Amino acid sequence: MNSQVHYLPLTPALFSILVFLFVGLIILIQLRILRYAYMKLGVGPGAAMLLLFGSLIGSYFNIPITVLPGQMVKSGQIVDFFGMQYEVPVVSHLAGTVIAVNVGGAVIPTLMSIYLLVKRDLWTKGLIATAIVALVLHMLADPVPGLGIAVPVFVPVVTTAAVALLLSRRDAAPLAYIAGSLGTLIGADLSNLDKVRGLGAPVASIGGAGTFDGIFLTGILAVLIACLFPHPRQTQYG
Repeated sequence: MNSQVHYLPLTPALFSILVFLFVGLIILIQLRILRYAYMKLGVGPGAAMLLLFGSLIGSYFNIPITVLPGQMVKSGQIVDFFGMQYEVPVVSHLAGTVIAVNVGGAVIPTLMSIYLLVKRDLWTKGLIATAIVALVLHMLADPVPGLGIAVPVFVPVVTTAAVALLLSRRDAAPLAYIAGSLGTLIGADLSNLDKVRGLGAPVASIGGAGTFDGIFLTGILAVLIACLFPHPRQTQYG
């Protein structure tokens, strides 16, 4: 059963779009266009690329935590939600819904968010931004039969951008990553786990299908914010 919880969070066609975006970032990094942006985010270009690459590869892997028994689950389907197509994994033993944690959409973003909170000393602003994003996503999260909890893909991106820029233009990039990752995980997934029972989802992946695309795109968004809204240089007066 454990091997059956590992699957791509999106259909191959849509997942390839994320890969295309990742390759595009690599090209821009090599052209030194985004180096300053990653410095604003708080990590080097190499570490940032490793982070995004790890998120993509890690999205395939889910760490099982528990099983909600006694449910009929759907298997091997494709679920459409707000224009996005999510794959429901094929399972051979329909024993219930497996609650799992996605490596690329939950573990890696959480560790990176904690690193940024500590490195940039953003505890107050980070917690405020995370709470706002979590509240918005909790209200908009939708239990989808056969899939689990899902949010429209661009809602985390737009909400995160607005909150981060309003709270701090200087720290908007790391705040976007922190709030986009932790806010989505808390607001969409963790606070709605009680709604998973009865959806018929073979695997309810925290940070996986239904939310991974939004979390991954907020990582790219954080970089773009740093490029588009650089903090004004301080002027020294003699």
